[in-house]
Amino acid sequence: MTDFAYKPTLTGDLVVLRPLDEGDYDALRAAMDDPDVTRLTGSHGEIGEEQAREWMRTRKDQTDRLDLAIVDKTSGAVVGEAVLNNWDPDNQCCSFRILIGPAGQGRGLGTEATRLIVGYGIEQLGLHRISLGVYAFNPRAQRAYEKAGFKAEGVLRDALRWDGEWVDEIVMSVLAPEWMPSMDTV
Repeated sequence: MTDFAYKPTLTGDLVVLRPLDEGDYDALRAAMDDPDVTRLTGSHGEIGEEQAREWMRTRKDQTDRLDLAIVDKTSGAVVGEAVLNNWDPDNQCCSFRILIGPAGQGRGLGTEATRLIVGYGIEQLGLHRISLGVYAFNPRAQRAYEKAGFKAEGVLRDALRWDGEWVDEIVMSVLAPEWMPSMDTV
């Protein structure tokens, strides 16, 4: 197994995933400024522009995570990001997260981006397990993850406090032995 130092470009029918860079700041800021995106990702607070730009500048240098911009092939616009992070080389696993702004929603872009990056993690990097958390008020994302082969494992009760209400987080994962069979049935 290798680390995440190599930053690939992954191409599908609907999207291209390419290394994230500072030039993607405006598109990702616009996505994060959407109230629904903020809620569905459970994002509290805001970081400053310079801090966010610096963070984006350093993504290409990280060997323990993979941050890719999601580009809509139809428009050429960056509509979000797909990330493999929290890498545990000893256990051949990592976490996955994705953010899709309003311009990229409802057209299968997130499902394809998920399949591309998860496939890369399992098939090219040799990961055994990729996990994620999705909030209970986001069933659309849960369905997209299921289409990409993820299975629910359990619930972290009251994991997020949003607008004065407690929200559960559903833990999901996909395992390497399940990956290829799951693609045959989708």
